[in-house]
Amino acid sequence: MRAILWFLALFAIAVATALFAGNNQGTVTVFWPPYRLDLSLNLVLLALVGLFFIMYVALRALAVLLSLPGEARRWRIQHQERAMQVGLIDTLSHLAAGRFIRARKAAEGVLEQERALTGSEHELPYGSRLRAVAHLLAAESTHALQDKAARDDHVRQALALPHASRRDEQELREGLQLRAARWSFDDRDVKTALQWLDELPQGVARRTLALRLRFKVARLARRTQVALETARLLGKHRAFSETAARSIVRGLAVELVQAAYDPAQLFKAWGQLDAAERSMPEVAILAAERMLSLGGEVSLAQQWLLPVWEQMVRPDSALMPEQRLRLVQVLERSFAQAEGAPDAAWLTRIEAAQMGNPRDALLQYLAGVACMRLGLWGKAQQLLRQSLAQQREPALKRNAWCALALLAEQREDAPAAAEAWRNAAQA
Repeated sequence: MRAILWFLALFAIAVATALFAGNNQGTVTVFWPPYRLDLSLNLVLLALVGLFFIMYVALRALAVLLSLPGEARRWRIQHQERAMQVGLIDTLSHLAAGRFIRARKAAEGVLEQERALTGSEHELPYGSRLRAVAHLLAAESTHALQDKAARDDHVRQALALPHASRRDEQELREGLQLRAARWSFDDRDVKTALQWLDELPQGVARRTLALRLRFKVARLARRTQVALETARLLGKHRAFSETAARSIVRGLAVELVQAAYDPAQLFKAWGQLDAAERSMPEVAILAAERMLSLGGEVSLAQQWLLPVWEQMVRPDSALMPEQRLRLVQVLERSFAQAEGAPDAAWLTRIEAAQMGNPRDALLQYLAGVACMRLGLWGKAQQLLRQSLAQQREPALKRNAWCALALLAEQREDAPAAAEAWRNAAQA
């Protein structure tokens, strides 16, 4: 369609020109005393058009001739830019292939080419970013070659570049800091790695990559509290699966509790845990055990065990048999260390749980121990004997026989006491 329109326009121009030029009788007279020159108007018009085209072609040729030095400079700059781009590609390919010496040479070649280009007063608008990337790749190569001095020198030169003002340049600087922290972690230099991480802006420090690195550094430095806080953030960012995050947090909470060596430290460590961590059976039971072992307040240990107890007595309890056993043993130990009789509230809870599940040997045993501490010897003897019928744990069975032996001695029943002590020894 477009070609047809062009042909129609061409034919129209040809017809108009033929009509105008064929019947045009006009002349142009040029007086140059003592001469007179008569020219056809058509000839004059053709001459003007030809003169215009000649002048146009001449000016264009002159412009092209004058632009040749600039084109040559531009070609040289483009050639050098392509060479630097090829050098960066070679560096990345060598790094991926594990050829670290070649990668370092390629990166240093890019730096030399960029330095030569800048020295010739043709600095690239992205020259600072290019130098930083080249230094980063060179540092990555030297780190793989265990050349720490050269690596640190490249990092220093990359960070010594003019202050980044644009967002992409700022992100490149943050990437350099993250990589430097990673290299320090690989060298097991905890102090330097933490220093790099602390220098990160707040927004960058909360990224998943930075949090993962901080978590590893904190674990290496045995800073359990820092590692625990970082693991919480990683769990919120879904860096781990829900099961893995819970397992990691539980392990760190247990480690934090185990690191306490007096009741004050243990109480402080417990205060650093959140509600979800305090309700974990492993953490709460261990904290109560540590409090009792360190001679702390028994009531405080029992208070920490209350959430686990509530989990245990629920019909849909998910506590493992080992956790149930540890809970009963810690409660028994707390009753033994308590001054005077056990707390009436705990006795009420234990009796209610035992009545709700009368065939549970653990609850029968615990209720018998509580009654024994309260001086209810007859009921204690009955519950302890009932628990022995279904008790499978050797430790609890031995403790139950020992308790029955003590009750028999209080009744001055020597044969029953001797039999109980013998059964305890066999258990």
